[in-house]
Amino acid sequence: MNTAPLSPSGTAHRTWRPGMFWQVVIGSVLGLGLGVIDPALAMQTRWVTDIFLRLIVMAVGPLLFCIVTMGIVGAGSLRNVGRLGAKALLYFEGMTTFVLLGSVGVAMLLQPGRTIVFTPTDEDTRMVASYAHNASLLHDGGITGFIVSLVPHSPADAFAQANILQILFFAILFGCCLSLIGPAGTPLVHLLEALSTLFSRMMRVIISLAPLGVFGAMATTTARYGINAIMHLAAFVGLYYLVIIVFLTVVLGGCLRMAGVRPLRFARYFREELAITFTTTTSDAVLPSVMAKLERLGVSSQVVGIVVPAGYSFNLDALSIYLGLAVIFLAQATGTHLSFWQMAIMLTAALFTSKGAHGVPGIAIVVLAATLQAMPSIPLASLTMLLAVDWFIGIARAVGNLAGNCVAPVIIGAWEGKLDREKMARELG
Repeated sequence: MNTAPLSPSGTAHRTWRPGMFWQVVIGSVLGLGLGVIDPALAMQTRWVTDIFLRLIVMAVGPLLFCIVTMGIVGAGSLRNVGRLGAKALLYFEGMTTFVLLGSVGVAMLLQPGRTIVFTPTDEDTRMVASYAHNASLLHDGGITGFIVSLVPHSPADAFAQANILQILFFAILFGCCLSLIGPAGTPLVHLLEALSTLFSRMMRVIISLAPLGVFGAMATTTARYGINAIMHLAAFVGLYYLVIIVFLTVVLGGCLRMAGVRPLRFARYFREELAITFTTTTSDAVLPSVMAKLERLGVSSQVVGIVVPAGYSFNLDALSIYLGLAVIFLAQATGTHLSFWQMAIMLTAALFTSKGAHGVPGIAIVVLAATLQAMPSIPLASLTMLLAVDWFIGIARAVGNLAGNCVAPVIIGAWEGKLDREKMARELG
């Protein structure tokens, strides 16, 4: 029996319920208010965010494996997979190199560190000790260490650690071998299709809890850092946000226009994922949602299944912008003169060390420390200047990285001729 309330005209109407985007916004506002009004109570809400992120980590590995494997099997031939992967890597490296050099040029032109005089102390050295240690582990392995780290000790180990690169490697190997065995692998293909549907449903249930996770993240970070924590480095933080905005509107927006996509409608389509990333400062939570939406937009499942997971570790555009600005900022603040070759060595190191650092706590500071150690001219202790504002910078960094990984599959799909433009126009319209 229908018990929905009736309007004056006698017709049933539904109670208005805010969509996911507005739920996330409401959770953010409530968390911000609690962090300002009662910081002690706000600090006790961290467990809500921790549970939300753990649920994401629990489900994302198996779902990612199924999607990538099915994408390779559905590609038809391994030659298609190889061509797609090569184009993706070419795009990733081209884009990250371009934005890295661009950010260096902006920093040298505007000189954000010229008004700051930094003198390192013993306390500063102790504060960056753990980051320096992690950076040494990241940097000492070099290119060969990065290549070795792609191969997990066992599949279970890769899933247990939620290591996206290792899961991606195993899924590619599994999918290639599954394609080679032909009809004998048909039962496995059906099983993977069922598992993919199962974990997709599980992820939708988990994402429905995002407003609670966002509430806890906003409450604890506001209580911990305070509203005014970034004032002493406002010039650097403001410059970084400005460069990210230019990157989003000019660079990514220009790429979308060349592919025949309207940037504003594209951004609105992913507004929920952008809102979650903005408040949690991590895009891992929205990886499955981004992949599902891209497929609904008309991007081929093969392109989505390979490009998006790989982009999370190889296409870190906003991190590259941060590294370029930070190196020049710290050099200016410490009065360090960098020659052309010193700068080239550090920036080259940044391109490599950033690739293997996905999921490392304090990723940006760790990668920056590894970059500075490649040519130890800038005092490592100067990183303390950026520690206090890393969370605020991390907001723009996470959003920029997510935006880059939403745009990349569209560009590569158009490049490959695997973009259904009519479907995309209907979905965005």
